[in-house]
Amino acid sequence: MPFEKGRPRDPSVAPDGSVWFVGQQNHYLARFDPKSQRFSQLKLDDQAGPHNLIVGRDGIVWYAGNRQGYIGRHDPKGGHIDKIKLPPAARDPHTLVFDKSQRHIWFTAQWSNLVGRLNIKTRHVDLMKVPTPDARPYGITLAADGTVWVALLGSNKLASVDPASLELTEHLLPDLDAGPRRLIATTNNQIYYVDYSLAELGHLDPVSGKVRRWPTPAGDGADSGAGSGSGPYAMAVDAKNRIWFVETGVQPNTLVGFDVSSEEFVSVTAIPSGAGSVRHMVYHAPTHSLWFGTDQGTLAQARLPE
Repeated sequence: MPFEKGRPRDPSVAPDGSVWFVGQQNHYLARFDPKSQRFSQLKLDDQAGPHNLIVGRDGIVWYAGNRQGYIGRHDPKGGHIDKIKLPPAARDPHTLVFDKSQRHIWFTAQWSNLVGRLNIKTRHVDLMKVPTPDARPYGITLAADGTVWVALLGSNKLASVDPASLELTEHLLPDLDAGPRRLIATTNNQIYYVDYSLAELGHLDPVSGKVRRWPTPAGDGADSGAGSGSGPYAMAVDAKNRIWFVETGVQPNTLVGFDVSSEEFVSVTAIPSGAGSVRHMVYHAPTHSLWFGTDQGTLAQARLPE
C-alpha cells in the first residue's frame, strides 16, 4: 500500500467492486479500486482502533470502533461518519456480520464477553452475555438458516444464537486445550472452525453435536501459540463449499484449501509477501476470489481454482 502499514485487515467488497478495509494500528478506513489500482485513505481522528468492517448492499461502510466502544457508519458518497455508541458493557466491538436482510448487524465483543445485535434503523442494541467467564467471543458467522455462530477463543466451546429468541447456546469441543478463533458455515449449515491453539481444522454438526478434527498441514497437533506451529487464523468458504484458511504460525504464511466432500486438504500456497499474519478474509463470489490484508502492509487477492 502507498501509505503506512498500520495492520491493514478485514476487507469487504462493495457493490461497485471496490475493496474497503481498516488500518487497526494507525486508525483509518481505506478503499482500493481494482480497476484503477488506486488506494484512498480516510483517517479516523479518535484513536478508534478499527478492528473490522463490512459493506452493505447499499454501499454503506460499517466498522468496529474497537477502542472507543462504538460501531461507525460511513457513507462514501457524502463522506460523513456517524458513530453509534454501544452500551458501556460492550466496550470493544470486534467482528461484525450482517444478517440476511441487512436490517441488523451482529457483532462480538471479545473482552466484554458479549455477543451483540444492532438494529440498523432504530439503533437499538441487544446484548447476550456468554455464560463461560473469559470466553473471548471472537469470530462470528451467519448460517444459511439464520443462526448466528461464534468462536469462543478463550474456551473449548463454540456458541450459537437463535435470532428469534436471542437465546445463546454453548457447544462443547472435545479437547480442554482448544482455542477456536474463526469459523464459517457451509450452505447446508455445517460449521467449520480453525483451532488456533491445537493447529486443527474442526467440524461441528449442529444437529448431532458430533465434532471431527484434522491436523492442519503445518501443524503438529501440539499447542502452536503465536509464531510457532500452524496457528490457523483467517477463514472463508467459497461457492463450492471448500474451506480456506491461513496458517499464520509459519513464515511465509500459507493459504490452505480443504474439500469437505473428500475431507482432504487440496491446496497449500505460500503467500508471496510472507504476510506476517492474516487475521480475516472474505470470499467474493463474482470474481471467485479471496481478499485479505496482511501484517506486511499489503492487500491481497487470491484467485481460487475452479
